Amino acid sequence: MDFGQAAPNPFRLCSGLRVLGYLMILMVAAIVGVTYYAVVIVVWSPRLLHGGLSSALALVVLVPFHLLLVLLIWSYFMVVFRDPGMVPVNWRPTFDVESLEITSSDSVAHESRLSSESSSGFERRPNIGYCNVCQNNKPPRCHHCSVCQRCVLKMDHHCVWVVNCVGARNYKFFLLFLLYTFLETILDTLALLPHFITFFGDAKNHSSSAQNLAVTFIAFVLNLAFSLSLLCFVVMHSSLVLSNTTTIEVYEKKKAVTWKYDIGRRKNFEQVFGTKKIFWFLPLFSEKDLENIPALGGLEFPMRSDVEA
Repeated sequence: MDFGQAAPNPFRLCSGLRVLGYLMILMVAAIVGVTYYAVVIVVWSPRLLHGGLSSALALVVLVPFHLLLVLLIWSYFMVVFRDPGMVPVNWRPTFDVESLEITSSDSVAHESRLSSESSSGFERRPNIGYCNVCQNNKPPRCHHCSVCQRCVLKMDHHCVWVVNCVGARNYKFFLLFLLYTFLETILDTLALLPHFITFFGDAKNHSSSAQNLAVTFIAFVLNLAFSLSLLCFVVMHSSLVLSNTTTIEVYEKKKAVTWKYDIGRRKNFEQVFGTKKIFWFLPLFSEKDLENIPALGGLEFPMRSDVEA
């Protein structure tokens, strides 16, 4: 028996969840397709030909429907394909580099001085860990994902719906995907509600094709269910953004008297969405924000000056 052989890592089995994620992408595409067919093809596009109030009402539904759909799909693919943030190989914090230039006798005094310095009432203090799997240092708020088999910067969670981790560099896109999906499902539910009410009458009188009736019924139920479930997620993540907390950090935050990363609602919001209002509701960042807001890079974060590291 070779005792020098490394023990198997059971967490590698979690990487199989990526296969489930690809199925989820197909499911998202199927739900979008069914909803589009029901709302646009079956219910509202034919009304454009009626003229008058019916056509105007159809435009009121179809224009925001397509706008939200574009923003939803755009945000979704940004979450899927945008890297949430990886730790650079052999990454070392700036603090360690500075401390190398100081003699051992002065290191304690230097560390004390750094911990007491603040900028605009906030501090940037080292909170470094080490990942035994990646064999690399971990920046603050960084966690190892057993599905992706890597450390993710400011990891929030691994989302099977997007086959990707949600972290520092794509969290905004995930939130916009949630928001636009919620708004789209609310609109779809309201747009299909009158047709759903007459569903049973149409089915009894055979006034509509069985295919159209079935698609409309399924689309209404799906959108109603998703809108109700997404409401909980939108409320939860709104609270997390305003308190500068990730899903992983919720338990840690409950144990703290004062959350060290909570630097005010406005600044907490800007650490995710940036300072440029024109980009807040688009899955994009301005170059200026990427340069001036270190938290968007995921390697360092301002902290409250009244909380010890």
